[in-house]
Amino acid sequence: MDMKLGIVGTGMIVADLMQTLHKVTLEKLAIWGRDQVKTTQFASENGISQVFADYEAMLNSDLDTIYIALPNHLHFSFAKQALEAGKNVIMEKPITSNTGEFNQLRQLAQTQGVILIEAVTVHYLPAYLAIREKVAELGEIKIVSLNYSQYSSRYDRFKAGETLPAFDPQKSGGALMDLNVYNVHFAVGLFGKPQSCAYAANIQRGIDTSGILLLDYPQFKAVCIGAKDCAAPVMLSIQGDKGNITVPMPANAMNRFTYTPNQGEAQHFEFGDAHRMLPEFERFVEIIDRKDFAQAEKMLDISAAVSEVLEQARKGAGIKFAGE
Repeated sequence: MDMKLGIVGTGMIVADLMQTLHKVTLEKLAIWGRDQVKTTQFASENGISQVFADYEAMLNSDLDTIYIALPNHLHFSFAKQALEAGKNVIMEKPITSNTGEFNQLRQLAQTQGVILIEAVTVHYLPAYLAIREKVAELGEIKIVSLNYSQYSSRYDRFKAGETLPAFDPQKSGGALMDLNVYNVHFAVGLFGKPQSCAYAANIQRGIDTSGILLLDYPQFKAVCIGAKDCAAPVMLSIQGDKGNITVPMPANAMNRFTYTPNQGEAQHFEFGDAHRMLPEFERFVEIIDRKDFAQAEKMLDISAAVSEVLEQARKGAGIKFAGE
């Protein structure tokens, strides 16, 4: 049975998704957004025939899956309503603001017999899947370095005194939750949860505009850099005692990498230019159609570990979100 998908939100990530969603087989596509005028215009521009006037109406419809792409602080409440209505939920990253919210949603999904999954492109990209196989050839891992620094178009407005969701601690913003989260998913997906972490953040008005996160694994160390207040060439590297892997682009959009053994020539791997969100949504449709709860739980295990790292890191740096 083809998916009947309801999209919640009209932000940049949804606009990005619409560039490739037509390649995914869906039985029905609908949308709801908090600004009705904007949502209606967005739907018209993107060929979405059904626009809901309110969220409850969407949840009372025959849609089977809800994709939530709202500001971070709204993830929990909107997902909770959808799960209670018996809908499968695809949640844009980060899945929730903290581990308490995550655990509640995971338990609710299990109770309701529906699928909850976090939309993190990293885990479904062909390049990342190939790295998972290739990393064994690096020998004993020693250093992992992941840098995603991208000057935010909103940072100048933030410096001028305006507080937008991406820089608002009351809305679960910050560089860790927005950019560095991809680096953490990259590391945890390959190596599991670290034994500890520490976050050194540049903090302005209570939020991290950039920061360096150290992940401590028993046999190696990983550093994750995320910045919204400055820029640098993006580079990911995994260094072992037999060679290294380098990726010259962010983890969430990687489509090539280089493997360089200590002895021998560098090998370059390329995986085409398909839209970064296509592989994940193709996989989501498959998981939900097959009711593959085992795979959904496997992915939630990664989300759980990442959620714990993010919460420990930001609280250790003194960053508090709403209600904490």
